[in-house]
Amino acid sequence: MRWTSALAIYVLFWAFSVFLVLPFGVRTTREVGGETVPGQSESAPHDFHAGRVAWRVTIVATTLFVLFQLNYAYGWITPQMFDLFNTRDMVRR
Repeated sequence: MRWTSALAIYVLFWAFSVFLVLPFGVRTTREVGGETVPGQSESAPHDFHAGRVAWRVTIVATTLFVLFQLNYAYGWITPQMFDLFNTRDMVRR
C-alpha cells in the first residue's frame, strides 16, 4: 500500500473516531451544578477541552489503523469470508 493511501485511510479513521469519542466524558451545566446562560441548550457541555478530545481521538484512530494495517498485511479477515451467497461458485458455472 502506498504511503499516500495509508495516510488517507488514517485521516478517515481519525474523522470516524471523532464521533466515537465525543459523547464520552461530557457533563452538562446542570450535572456540574452551574448556572446556564440564557439561550443555552440543556445538552450543551459545561466545559469543552478540544485538546483532550483530539488526544483521545488520535489514540483511538491510531489503534484502529494499526489493526487495519495488520489485517491488510496478514489477511485475518478477507472479503471471501463474507460471501454469503456463494458468488464465486456462480461465476465458475
